[in-house]
Amino acid sequence: MRSSTSFHDAAQSLASLIERAVSDRAPRFGRATHAQIIKHLSPPPLPSFLSNHLINMYSKLDLPDSASRLLSLDPSPSVVSWTALISGHAQHSRPLPAFFSFISMLRSAVPPNDFTLPSVFKAAASLSSPLAGVQIHCLSIKLGFLPADLFVSSSALDMYLKTGLRHDAHKLFDEMPFRNEVSWNSIMTNSILDGRPDDAIRTFVAFRLSGGGVNTVALCAFLNACAGAAYVWPGVQLHGLVIRSGFDSDVSIGNGIIDFYGKCHWVHEARKLFDEMPVKNDVSWCSMIVVYAQNGMEEEAFQVYLSARRDGMEPTDYMVSSILSTCAGLAGLDLGRSVHAVAFRACIDGNVFVGSALVDMYGKCGSIMDAEQAFEEMSVRNIVTWNAIIGGYAQNGDAEMALAVFDEMMREGEVKPNYVTLVSVISSCARAGLADVGLEIFKTMKEKYGIEPRTEHYACVVDLLGRAGREERAYELIKEMPMRPSISVWGALLGACKLHGKTELGRVAAEKLFELDPQDSGNHVLLSNMFASAGRWEEATEVRKGMKEVGIKKGPGCSWITWKNVVHVFQAKDTTHERNEEIQAMLAELRREMQAAGYTPDTKYALYDLEDEEKESEVFQHSEKLALAFGLLCFPPGIPIRITKNLRVCGDCHSAIKFISGIVRREIIVRDNNRFHHFRDGKCSCRDYW
Repeated sequence: MRSSTSFHDAAQSLASLIERAVSDRAPRFGRATHAQIIKHLSPPPLPSFLSNHLINMYSKLDLPDSASRLLSLDPSPSVVSWTALISGHAQHSRPLPAFFSFISMLRSAVPPNDFTLPSVFKAAASLSSPLAGVQIHCLSIKLGFLPADLFVSSSALDMYLKTGLRHDAHKLFDEMPFRNEVSWNSIMTNSILDGRPDDAIRTFVAFRLSGGGVNTVALCAFLNACAGAAYVWPGVQLHGLVIRSGFDSDVSIGNGIIDFYGKCHWVHEARKLFDEMPVKNDVSWCSMIVVYAQNGMEEEAFQVYLSARRDGMEPTDYMVSSILSTCAGLAGLDLGRSVHAVAFRACIDGNVFVGSALVDMYGKCGSIMDAEQAFEEMSVRNIVTWNAIIGGYAQNGDAEMALAVFDEMMREGEVKPNYVTLVSVISSCARAGLADVGLEIFKTMKEKYGIEPRTEHYACVVDLLGRAGREERAYELIKEMPMRPSISVWGALLGACKLHGKTELGRVAAEKLFELDPQDSGNHVLLSNMFASAGRWEEATEVRKGMKEVGIKKGPGCSWITWKNVVHVFQAKDTTHERNEEIQAMLAELRREMQAAGYTPDTKYALYDLEDEEKESEVFQHSEKLALAFGLLCFPPGIPIRITKNLRVCGDCHSAIKFISGIVRREIIVRDNNRFHHFRDGKCSCRDYW
């Protein structure tokens, strides 16, 4: 009796150690415990009690080979052993091994239980295989688990939703004699994943009307739906329900509300809630960073990141990828490199999300060689990674490489393109003058890639045709659109009309833009500039006069350059800089050398009715030229000069900077509101097509 009791106590103690290895995610400790069991407790085969614990441990620690070998040593493995192995495969995204193990279990005449079947349904969902899922459904009915067993029913429901069989899912849902929170939550969360926020909201309302109580998953799902559809007031009402229900201290729900307010552009409310949160986790800090980044407040986003680090938050993959996106928005290459160093020290630079964010950041900061290096060093790439490198080439004007990488992605076949991929590919064609290539991709995108054209694709094609001087064809395409043309579509047409002097069609585009967004000063200014460039000064003046009458204020065009961690901002004809005398002297010297090299000012970019000599002086005081003169004064030879402008670089400045790059033998990189221009040796990467 003592021996039996002693064995039982030892086995229980060892089982506790195995469970500890699982909870601590400590495979070495688990293996050591296994070794002690083999050494001291029993010769093979192990008692089923301990064997089941060990198989479960290896499965949960993602050590499938060890789990499988251990199960093979058991002469009669139980349903518990098989379920542990199948569950481990399913949890770690190995659906095929999960199915093979399930088939082996059935061949061994071991019937599945109510824990086995949910794991197999999960594997079917991961495979996106409705046929396999339907077969498991049939087996579950034969074994008597469906529709009565709530756990199995909820898993089957989730499988149908994830494999796109929504009709079958709702039929199963209606047949369920009992429904719990998991069933309702599955309907809501999958509706959001499928891009159907309205369905998620309707399900939440039905859940509440059926007597369902609030829970964290349901509340977060409703908030995600409101954020995705920009439904402000339903989300605000839910915030009130959260407070009344006592969930306002739940950090997950708090994070969801911050995200909701950010996506609805209620930044002040998001920050107020963030500041009032009694407990913040890394997701809370990341959510606030993303709120600022999404709303064009990159500097504030970076301040939140710095506050998080001062508060003792360790950099996570989500935090680093979020702040890298902020650096991309700021075109802050030096900031991005410092965050890259943080990721390297934290050993998360190999993470696919961080790696993708690095590729995106370097591409958007104009350092395409660094983007290429980050891309090549990634061992795992997802669609975001490929989109980032293709978009980087597109923004830096290298359409040939963008198309080459796209072809490489298609050849490898591991990742399928999405709508973002084709936006980047078509826009790269637009920026390089490859109109026929881009048009062919657009026409065949549904047939070849299974992607329905969206508004963004139409905007790219309008831009593509407009840049190629085919504005009338672009206008015809707009009239053929199956959806309402957006601001970006009409804006692309107006920009093309301004570029090619098609004033009448430009007026049509401008009027459509005024209907869609009457307070946007940029559209009024673009129309005025189009008339001014065509020498129609009275109409240009009328547009600006109309802006004043309705109270629309034009934001100033400006260029900025960073030197020794200080951002120096310049506006046209700006004389306020502390080094203005040196800047003007540098410009005068450059002007003499440029004229000697054959430069002639293009006075059509002087947007006021002046004498020719005054026009020449005016265009030479544009903000990008002032910023460049300052950069030449400060940056030592051999260091690229990086300038950012909030508007499209004008034709005269583009021509002038080409001359200057050849005269001073420097690389000059200008990022305007549309793309990068890399000037070197008197040439630009855009090949004068932008």
